Amino acid sequence: MAVDIQDFLRKIEQDPTLRQGLTTLLEAAAPDKPQLDNASEDFLEWTDEDTLSEWVNEKMVRRLPASRTHQDLAGFLASILRIYTETHALGTIYFAPFQMKLKHSRRKPDLLFVSHEHLDRLKTTYLDGPADLIIEIVSLDSVEQDRGKKFVEYEAAYVPEYWLIDPLRQWAECYQLGEEDRYITAFAGNKGAYHAAVLLDFWLKIEWLWQTPLPPVLDVICELGLLEARTQTLKHQHTNTLTH
Repeated sequence: MAVDIQDFLRKIEQDPTLRQGLTTLLEAAAPDKPQLDNASEDFLEWTDEDTLSEWVNEKMVRRLPASRTHQDLAGFLASILRIYTETHALGTIYFAPFQMKLKHSRRKPDLLFVSHEHLDRLKTTYLDGPADLIIEIVSLDSVEQDRGKKFVEYEAAYVPEYWLIDPLRQWAECYQLGEEDRYITAFAGNKGAYHAAVLLDFWLKIEWLWQTPLPPVLDVICELGLLEARTQTLKHQHTNTLTH
């Protein structure tokens, strides 16, 4: 009998008991957890790109594998943001399973942006401190984490901007640190344009995130004016070369 995957995912999303059961089943089927003597530091050394887990409050928390929808959306955003940040020389983009080391956790955000001012935080296999922007894409086992524990952790770590994108509900929430170092909702909805705080002049049409298939990346970067910006940069570099 054929199974409607999207309908199955929605049922899991709406049923906490079913979601917890799947998570428990995954943990039971997974290899034994290693004995980590030096807790978080050992975790940083032990985990790799194939390890679906995070370190939270002295415990290793396993995660379910990402869905195709999740991966498509993460790849779409990573492509756009990487081209944008490179074009405007703003910093660099990394994506899971690259780790971010905070005071009480070792998270693997779906996407993170590190500005040029904070590139010194980058180590070989992890970011030592908060990113400037974190993007989490809600998946089957991450709903409570993304909206609860991670929200609190990122706010406490002074992550300036946090995007929470839920493809199952087709809903996006974007938070920015306010004057009292508390997140304020800068955007919440399923359509409209969101203007980022830490990415100079960057805006995102939220409707792009729900399209099937997703818009071609080249079309998006054209709409963002990146080709014109790059052309102007190359012309400026060529002019400088000729004058020198």
